[in-house]
Amino acid sequence: MNKFHLPPKDQLTLSQKVGQLFMPAVFINDTEEEVQKMELLISEHHIGSICFFHSRASAATNFEGKKTVVHNEKSYDRLKQLIARYQKAAKIPLLIAIDAEWGLAMRIENTPQYPYAITLGALKNGDDLIHQIGKAIGSDCLTAGIHWNLAPVVDINNNPENPVIGYRSFGDDKEDVFTKAQAFTRGMSDSGILNSIKHFPGHGDTATDSHLGLPVIDKSLQELKENELYPFQQLIQKGVDSVMVGHLLLPQLDNEGPATTSHKIISGLLREQMGFEGVIISDALNMHAVSKTFNKKGDLEAKAFAAGMDVLCFSENVKEGIQTILKQEKTQRIEESFHRIWKLKEKAFSNTTATEGLGWETAASINTDVAQNCLTELYGSPSSCRALKNSPFLNLSLSNAKKNLFSQGLQDAYGSMALDITSDLDRINDQIADQENVVLAIFPPAVKPKNLFGFDEKILETIKSWIANKNVLLYLFGNPYVLDILGLRDSSNIVLMYQDFPEFQEVALQHFMGKVPAKGSLPIQLKTFGL
Repeated sequence: MNKFHLPPKDQLTLSQKVGQLFMPAVFINDTEEEVQKMELLISEHHIGSICFFHSRASAATNFEGKKTVVHNEKSYDRLKQLIARYQKAAKIPLLIAIDAEWGLAMRIENTPQYPYAITLGALKNGDDLIHQIGKAIGSDCLTAGIHWNLAPVVDINNNPENPVIGYRSFGDDKEDVFTKAQAFTRGMSDSGILNSIKHFPGHGDTATDSHLGLPVIDKSLQELKENELYPFQQLIQKGVDSVMVGHLLLPQLDNEGPATTSHKIISGLLREQMGFEGVIISDALNMHAVSKTFNKKGDLEAKAFAAGMDVLCFSENVKEGIQTILKQEKTQRIEESFHRIWKLKEKAFSNTTATEGLGWETAASINTDVAQNCLTELYGSPSSCRALKNSPFLNLSLSNAKKNLFSQGLQDAYGSMALDITSDLDRINDQIADQENVVLAIFPPAVKPKNLFGFDEKILETIKSWIANKNVLLYLFGNPYVLDILGLRDSSNIVLMYQDFPEFQEVALQHFMGKVPAKGSLPIQLKTFGL
């Protein structure tokens, strides 16, 4: 139940109102010195909101991945402690935000995790399940003291080479993306949490990571309206709390800079043409797509605000940004953005929903339901698959230190010893020459496509040779785009599980035994044999 009360808005000075438009990043694993600096920043500059990330070594700032992310068993407790401290430092109650696309687990260890959007994309008639997930994630956020979940992603992922969206998208069909995103946002709203659809005007058709560089989407407005803009427009008409603008260059709309700083795209397209009246928030302003092009502190924040932005997410130059905006902008323009964010605060702080703690049992139940309904068969040769299940087979896996319940279950049920490629390769090589049938479980090392999803190249070549020369039934517990690098044949038999959760492994085992049918469908196009 909410305990925060806003002061009368007419008592705020213009400088305080500008401070309300800033959302600096805060980190679970910050040092005491860094926490105190943030407390001072919040207090002195009347910050309106903060966004939580795991650590300064996580993806939020460690774009090249050269720093080691330290696991923190108590990060959830730390999150709640920091929220209490930062709220105490604030003269005006803060909106607390986080990216929880698949639950708090996206940022916080030892919290319930729900399936990725691509997994939900495989569901047929799965709106009720997705609604439950949105509601459960919202409830977990509220329990922690968070008001604003910067989700869902409504980008249409129609580029298999996309390095940053991919599994975070519901798929490559605009209608499916819209209907699933609508179910998700409706669930969040029912829980009392604020939402944000992202990354406007669509980050799906790019092969560039905007954390590192500026993606270019060279499409006309008409082309965008027919595809990328469709879910945004439909959701705006249904009602959403906020829209996040991505760092994307669209030269046919504005060739002078990215969408984040484009008046034509933010004010002209999103606000005027598409009729969005709510809060517009930037993607993280520390991302190299934009941060490297502004040398003077505060200029990026002022440029984004002048373009029509309301909330400046992950600003690293709060003091200078406030000063520059106050110097350059008219009072009326400041008031417009301030009133939008204040209205959002009033909505968040008026929520009287009682929280019930983290939904561990809810997550386990929902994850089982999703696994049973997303499981997807891609059988190139159903007859060879049937023959394998009725014959002796090698029980192989690439587990990557994950607890492999599936392969152990096969061993217990069929007596075929579970062998892992990384630890048992010599034994596998001794046996595989005399064995035609192989059940291969793959737990990809990474969910993103960078560096071949983290696969060791020698192991990847070994897997390819088995697929080329043996009757392999492949169970993939991860991103389906992995299939594009496995050298599959037209006759290959694949079962997509999408996740490696224990519930998904158990359902996979039941499927192999013939007790669970495949009900899901691949939500994307693959390069592999035209899927």
